[in-house]
Amino acid sequence: MKDTQGNDPSTSVSRRAFLGRGALGAAGAAAVGMGARVQAAGKAETPAEENPWRYDIDSLRRVDPALIHYDRVVLFPVGGATVRRFALGPDGRVYVASGKSVLVFTPEGARAAEIAVGDLVRAIHVSRDGRVYVGLRDRVEIYDGSGRRAARWPAHSGKPFITGVAATATDVFVADSGNRVVYRFDLDGGSPLRLGEKNAERRVPGLVLPSPFLDVEPGADGLLRVNNPGRHKVELYTRGGDLEQSWGKSGVSIEAFCGCCNPVALALLPDGRCVTAEKGLPRVKVYDAEGRLESVVAGPDSFAAVASEDREAATTTDTVHDGLDVAVDAQGKVWVLDLVGATVQAFQRKPAGGGGGKGA
Repeated sequence: MKDTQGNDPSTSVSRRAFLGRGALGAAGAAAVGMGARVQAAGKAETPAEENPWRYDIDSLRRVDPALIHYDRVVLFPVGGATVRRFALGPDGRVYVASGKSVLVFTPEGARAAEIAVGDLVRAIHVSRDGRVYVGLRDRVEIYDGSGRRAARWPAHSGKPFITGVAATATDVFVADSGNRVVYRFDLDGGSPLRLGEKNAERRVPGLVLPSPFLDVEPGADGLLRVNNPGRHKVELYTRGGDLEQSWGKSGVSIEAFCGCCNPVALALLPDGRCVTAEKGLPRVKVYDAEGRLESVVAGPDSFAAVASEDREAATTTDTVHDGLDVAVDAQGKVWVLDLVGATVQAFQRKPAGGGGGKGA
């Protein structure tokens, strides 16, 4: 059974439930959940500062300015239907999955084109030759530069819920959060190989996905970066499916990934460093090859889920439509799609000396 947005309730988790499952750490989540229940019952009408159940997250929202090494240089609204993912084209244009369409914008935010698709677009990738790979719930479709559908791959079996697509010169990788697996296809959609599934012999722990956010990013070093949000890890796989490395930890500190399931999206800078995005307490950060935090691109106050004055509305948003997506262009600018605010932002590295702490 699907809801009015076409989502399967079995894979949708409300953000209130997400908070109750650990968005701010065990103690914080318990306090938030209890406070919400008391207020809902009409038993807590005192001001917030007098409410004994209130959990103050203001301290978690604050980011040391010395860690922020980026300035926002672009901000524009997307408009249209619910947004889910986005991608950058080789010409610098921005492709946004919005409802049953792909909206195309210039780098400055002017609407340039629209590709109509017959189903909700849940993932998107634009290859170097301009082909647009569209991930629908159970399959991948490919569109040419004029917006004409050039290929439609067969539907996945099981319980598919595609949330990520990435292509290289030889392969196409599809992140299927419903089946908890990343597929490697050839360019024609054949010869699939399954990556990320639990395998004791290969020491692969398996993907844990409390909410449908699975992403995949191929690196120039030949390794795939895959987020494992329920384990609060970024994992690096070979094309053959061997797990070479993983890093990340759970926690509310700026170095860690907070909540039940983070990070929710990945991107790679030209030199191979990893950009991560989190939901719940939305943050965009940069890590080195060993998983050490190098800098912060943007903190929670840059995004609608936290900046909104309507906190009650923000905390009841379905997590399928919550969080952030990230992409990186050839100049090293970090682009962010805010799913709650339906905006695209771009952040540029500050000039040397413009940010404190360790260089990023």
